[in-house]
Amino acid sequence: MKVETTAPVHSQTEAQWVDGELIRSLMSNAKTSQYASLLLIPVVFGVLVGDVLLFELLLWVVAASAVSGYRLWSMLAYARDRAHSDAAGQLEFMRRNGFIWPLGACVWGLTSALHFDRAPVPDQFICWLILAGLAMFSINTFSAHLRTMEGYLNVLAVSLVSVMLWRMVATYGLKGPVYQYWLLVLVVIFWQLLLQAGRRLHGTHRRNFELQFRNAQLIDSLKRQTQAALDAVEIKNRFLASAAHDIRQPVHALGLYADWLGSEPELVREIAPKIVESTKAVNALFDSLFDLARLDSGKIRLSIEPVNMRQLQGDLELQYRPVAQAKGLALRVRIAPGSVMSDHILLQRTLGNLISNAIKYTAKGGVLVASRRRGGVMCIEVWDTGMGIAPQYQREIFREFYKVPSHGGTEDGFGLGLYIVARLTRILGHPLELSSRPGRGSMFRLVLQPTDPVQAAERAAASVAQLASIP
Repeated sequence: MKVETTAPVHSQTEAQWVDGELIRSLMSNAKTSQYASLLLIPVVFGVLVGDVLLFELLLWVVAASAVSGYRLWSMLAYARDRAHSDAAGQLEFMRRNGFIWPLGACVWGLTSALHFDRAPVPDQFICWLILAGLAMFSINTFSAHLRTMEGYLNVLAVSLVSVMLWRMVATYGLKGPVYQYWLLVLVVIFWQLLLQAGRRLHGTHRRNFELQFRNAQLIDSLKRQTQAALDAVEIKNRFLASAAHDIRQPVHALGLYADWLGSEPELVREIAPKIVESTKAVNALFDSLFDLARLDSGKIRLSIEPVNMRQLQGDLELQYRPVAQAKGLALRVRIAPGSVMSDHILLQRTLGNLISNAIKYTAKGGVLVASRRRGGVMCIEVWDTGMGIAPQYQREIFREFYKVPSHGGTEDGFGLGLYIVARLTRILGHPLELSSRPGRGSMFRLVLQPTDPVQAAERAAASVAQLASIP
């Protein structure tokens, strides 16, 4: 009979899944042996009726029928409640009901008390043939679950041997016919041969299910790798499409300004600033693309060393104060003395992106860059009085090329700044926190935990392997 198996679950180990499937296979095949046992009960009754006391025979029939009925009820309950459960459900069923097979073996083994050396030889032969058939049949039906098979064979054999020894001692005082001893030896040999055959067959079952599990894991791994490759292609296509779209506008504007300047050179004072702005936009996009290309190619080089906070924030102030003043914004810098372990260039690039974003999306008021210690760890906070970010967008803004819908000012951005910030902070091991209220402004806090060079290199490699893993 072909057994339906369940797909391996990632939370299950190979051994757990295989054990569950072996129990499922046992229960699928056990019905056949159960029906055979029910049919053999009247056969034994018909063979031994008239050979032994009717009371004893009826007592055995009632016991065998009760055990068979209970086993059949358990199988029906299993089919209803446990057939499609996971490995834990299968194992739980066996813990509760595993005793019914050894109990059935004990009842059948006690038939020897009815016929051994009491019934005529032809009737004894038929009964021994029935017991041998049940023992051999148990190998095929129970070998999927080793404990059940060994329990059934051991209890059956021990019951037979115990009855035979009791008869040989109590009735004959160990002076009975020689054939009794030979029959006892044959039972023991047959018992051990069946155990060895059953264990080998169980090993075959287990190896088959182990192979199924590994094949399923391999197929699942291939599916995930294929999907990851497709996702990477989609990301790159989206990357190229967005980059082409974003670069088209400033380049097109440069062309228009150049034509305008060629036809009306006297407007140079009016057109030159616009050309400069368009050139800056193109350079900003290329800078972002180059940063992203280095991150994705794994060619980023880390130089972890002490970074002086006063020097770092001073450089940032010199770079971005003119940009803020050009927009009529105040840029204030509050410096906490000290140093942190990080990559100076990447850290400056990260903070520069945060400050640039704050200036870009702030129409009035100003930007504050402040460093201070929190719990012994240096932090840098970038505050702005801009439009703020609604809660539903606060996770999305760290995706590449993402622009907040209906967010004034985003049409001039490329959607790469915060994506690069998130990638760099993950590599450096500097957690980034965001607090924002629409209409009031935003605060980005960079927690400058000391960067370990080895761990940072490992995170950089992992970042390359998972291009779309920004939380």
